[in-house]
Amino acid sequence: MSESLEGLAARIGASSSASLVAVFTHWEEAVGPSVAAHCRPATLVRGTLVVEVEDPVWATQLRYLSGTIIERFAATAGPGAVDRVEVRVRRS
Repeated sequence: MSESLEGLAARIGASSSASLVAVFTHWEEAVGPSVAAHCRPATLVRGTLVVEVEDPVWATQLRYLSGTIIERFAATAGPGAVDRVEVRVRRS
């Protein structure tokens, strides 16, 4: 199972399955509960974390927080796990 997860992580460009899991399971810790209630991580490919938000106001907030998000995931998921945050507004 571990080899399969590592293979999947490699195919999608994640540095490891552990970093992929860390980003998705520690999302609320990284951004805080109030922000997490309005946005969620969608994908992590080659260091780019795509975050979906519910409206443009939250997109602005996430863009402002992107440096902090990168730093927090460097601590929890490892350096380079997330090196860029791309924000998208979810379609209703």
